[in-house]
Amino acid sequence: MASTKHTESRHTGEHVVSEANGARSREQGILASGNLAAGTVLALNGDGDYVPLAPGAADGTEVAKAVLYGAVDASDGPQPCTVHVRACEVEEAALGWPDGITEPQTSTALNDLIGVGIIPR
Repeated sequence: MASTKHTESRHTGEHVVSEANGARSREQGILASGNLAAGTVLALNGDGDYVPLAPGAADGTEVAKAVLYGAVDASDGPQPCTVHVRACEVEEAALGWPDGITEPQTSTALNDLIGVGIIPR
């Protein structure tokens, strides 16, 4: 009998090392688009909605602002989401990055996260 290999997607909050008590680390927001896994690094668009980080952009979406707490499918339109925006530590290896991101772009995004109080470990 042939065996089948299954790969699990990231679990809700799997990227969290630690966070502040209560709701201090997390906020509710709107994910504008995409089918994204927990731990995806996010930016804010001009409407104040979360979008996947776009390192090559020049419209603000190149600045990392948050990390998605749980998977959200906004393929068919904007959806509510929970994001880590401050006062937390995250597992760097569990963060989700856009395809093709370069090492310097990753370093910049990690520094952006540190700047808002999201500390990669």
